Amino acid sequence: MVKLEKDIKLQKAFEETGEILDNCQNERFDPRAMTNVKIDRIIRSKRRTVSLEITRDARLVVRAPEAVPWKYIEEFVLRKQSWITDKQRFVRERYYHVRPKAFIDGEEFLYLGDAYRLSITEEGEQLLLLDREFHLPRAYRPGARTVFVNWYKQQAYLKIKERVDWYAGLFGLTYNKFSITHAQRLWGSCSARNNLHFSWRLVMAPLHVVDYVVIHELAHLKEKNHSKKFWDKVSTMLPDYKKSLTWLKENEHLFMI
Repeated sequence: MVKLEKDIKLQKAFEETGEILDNCQNERFDPRAMTNVKIDRIIRSKRRTVSLEITRDARLVVRAPEAVPWKYIEEFVLRKQSWITDKQRFVRERYYHVRPKAFIDGEEFLYLGDAYRLSITEEGEQLLLLDREFHLPRAYRPGARTVFVNWYKQQAYLKIKERVDWYAGLFGLTYNKFSITHAQRLWGSCSARNNLHFSWRLVMAPLHVVDYVVIHELAHLKEKNHSKKFWDKVSTMLPDYKKSLTWLKENEHLFMI
C-alpha cells in the first residue's frame, strides 16, 4: 500500500531518530518542556527502535517497540523537539500555499508531470488537451471541476492500466481486478484478493512516478507487507525507485484541483 498521507516520512527522519531505545535513558527528562509538542498517535510493534513521522497534516506519529515505557517516549520526543517543530512548520507552510483551482484562463494543470495552461474557449463540446493547452468551453466552466476530474479518471484508467499490464507481463505476475479510485492520499493499493486500485490523481505525476506506484502494488502480489523482502523485490523490479518515491513525497501536495 502506498500511503503518502503521507506522510512526509522523510528518510532523514529515520536517520535522525532511529536510535536504539536504551540511549534515551541517559537523558534528563523535564515534563514541562513537552507543552509545545503534542504526540498525536503512537504505533507500537516488534521493532527495536523509536522513530518519528510528520504526516501531511502536520500530526506527529511515534513508532515504538511494544514494551517501551511512556516515559522513554516522552524523553525521545523532547530531545527531538526542535526537529519536530521545524518539520511541522515546513508542512503547514507548504500546504497553506496550495489553493483549489479557480478554472480561469492561464491556470496550470498537471498531466504526467508536465504543466498545461488552461484556455477558456467560446466553442466546443468537451475538455481537450491540445497544443500543450487544456481547452475548456465556457459553457462548462460552472462545473469545471467535475469535467476535469472525469477527464483525469479516463486518462488514469488508460495510462495506469497500460503500465500495470506491461509490467505484469514483464515480470510474469497476475492480478485479479483493476480499478481507479477517488482516493486523496492513497495512491495505490493491492487487496488480499489481488485487486489493484489506483487514485486518478496519480496520472498528474511523471511517468516514472506512475511506474513506481505500479511496481509497488505489483510487488504486493507476492509480498503482502512492507518487509525487507518486499522492498528487495521492488528494488529488483525498479532499481531507481527511490528517486520516484522522493518526488512523490515532495510534490503530492500539487495534486489538488
